[in-house]
Amino acid sequence: MKHSIYIRNFLATALIVLISFSLLGGISTAWNYRRSLNDRRASMVSTIHETARYVATEHLFYGTKLDDLNLSMWLAIISNISGFDLLLTDLDGVVTACSDSDFRHLGKSVPESSLTSSIAGNVTMTLSTLGEIYSERRQVTGIPLSVSINNEIHIFGYLFVTSDLASFRLAWQQFTSVFVIIALNVMILAFVISFITTKKQAEPLDEMASAARRFAHGEFSARVDDYDRTDEIGQLAQAFNAMADSLESAEALRRGFIANLSHELKTPMTVISGFAEGLLDGTIPYENADRYLSIISSETRRLSRLVGSMLDISMLQSADVSTVLRYSFDISELVRIALLSFESKIEDKKLQVEAELPEEPVMTRGDKDAITQVVFNLIDNAVKFSDTAGKFKIELWKQGDRAYISFENSGETIPAEEIPHIFERFHKADKSRSADPDGVGLGLYIVKTILDNHNEDVYVTSNDGVTRFVFTLTIA
Repeated sequence: MKHSIYIRNFLATALIVLISFSLLGGISTAWNYRRSLNDRRASMVSTIHETARYVATEHLFYGTKLDDLNLSMWLAIISNISGFDLLLTDLDGVVTACSDSDFRHLGKSVPESSLTSSIAGNVTMTLSTLGEIYSERRQVTGIPLSVSINNEIHIFGYLFVTSDLASFRLAWQQFTSVFVIIALNVMILAFVISFITTKKQAEPLDEMASAARRFAHGEFSARVDDYDRTDEIGQLAQAFNAMADSLESAEALRRGFIANLSHELKTPMTVISGFAEGLLDGTIPYENADRYLSIISSETRRLSRLVGSMLDISMLQSADVSTVLRYSFDISELVRIALLSFESKIEDKKLQVEAELPEEPVMTRGDKDAITQVVFNLIDNAVKFSDTAGKFKIELWKQGDRAYISFENSGETIPAEEIPHIFERFHKADKSRSADPDGVGLGLYIVKTILDNHNEDVYVTSNDGVTRFVFTLTIA
């Protein structure tokens, strides 16, 4: 499913929010319900004590009777303020005053059990109908009305405070309904925000999936927008674009390599095929056969060198850096031996050779055979493109933890725009190098590949007819 990540994140967020609100709502509701119930009980206790003290004062100092109408009016005021119903009874439990405006409870009797429990001394809460007084169970608390005369306690009646649980539950249900409505609105808002946020987060992922499908069809120009994000998604988009750049570059190199290789193979094969057919069908005179056979042999050797170079590159690219750096050798001695190998070529060109090599050994790390190939390729390159009777100079010196080997020759200056491409495969754009009939355009590429495998550098400069190659090796 295209947008399955939206749905998964949306459902995950919905589940988390739902569980969170359920737990929070359940705990909060139970805690608040218990707290409200305790507050209501405390309020009833406070009301009954304050009312009992007032009635006892009126009875003791003013001789107010329990059936006095003023007491009923006072109880009505207390009831309106507190929200509770209040009853006064005589010693027999007959209601003499109440807070109801219609006085409907007057004359009714409170059960003996309720009178007895109120005398126990502790204010207790019970659920009761108080006999025939109420039709539904209510929360009830009661205490005896007493006065102290000559240090003796005289009970002259009873006071009961009752609370309608139905109205309390209704009020609590209304509160709960408001909480649920608010919670649902918050949840819906959270879901919408989560969906929008997830969609925004997944947009680069959708683009990456689309770009990957385009890559699969060979369209390497596809890129994704990182939307100027600095989070993990933005970093992933940037990494994806970097990978796409690398793939596009690699594909361009691959196509260029195939085109160059095809060209390099096609030329000698065309020459070999054409001259061989000319010899076979008699087009080429017999007396000229040796000349054309020599050309065929030369082109065959060129093909062999090209195939050998390609095999060398394949092996070099698979070399392990940790393995090649395990060995050490004397680079000074290696350069001397390589220079001697080119003695005949140097004499043929009448080159003036300057060699500044230290007398003592210079031990460096690396694969001796591979570095030998580097030195041979650079010397061959310098000798090949030196002017006749020109100068050829080799230097070796140490600086820090590196040894520097320089090859300098006088000849045609390499154009500045060609230098960045000089180590590419089959690069022979410079006219002096294109004129070389024996080269295959892989010598400097092999040099760069070997030194890259050694984690070393190679530099080239060409100014005023002087070209210089320098590469480094790590001191052992």
